[in-house]
Order: sequence, then structure tokens, then C-alpha cells
Amino acid sequence: MEVAPMAGKFEIYEDKRGKHRFRLKAGNGEIIAVGEAYESKSAAQKGVESVKKNAPTAEIKEIPADKS
Repeated sequence: MEVAPMAGKFEIYEDKRGKHRFRLKAGNGEIIAVGEAYESKSAAQKGVESVKKNAPTAEIKEIPADKS
């Protein structure tokens, strides 16, 4: 029997400085993305919604290594 992978999830939390942040965790619990610090929980929620809306169509751009 094949087991379907668990979906990722967003977590919204308050950091040590009282700012609100979000992180995206993969189905295995690994953190795969972290948002900036927001002044309010609602602003962090809007950040999550922006990622959900824009990520499916986001361009993938490779940045060359800085060799200086």
C-alpha cells in the first residue's frame, strides 16, 4: 500500500522580540521557507496568503556564485 506524502503547512508564530513570523514546513517537518518579521499577526497572515498566491507562477532564477 502506497502512503501519500503529507502536505506542507504554514506556521505563524511570535518571535523573541514580539514580532510575528511565518515558516513553511514540508510534510516531514523540515523548515523550507521563512518569512520576514511583521508587526502584527494579521500582517504575517497576509504574507502567507501572498506566498500561496504567487508561488505557483513564480519564476525560478539561478544566481551565479560571487567569485570575487
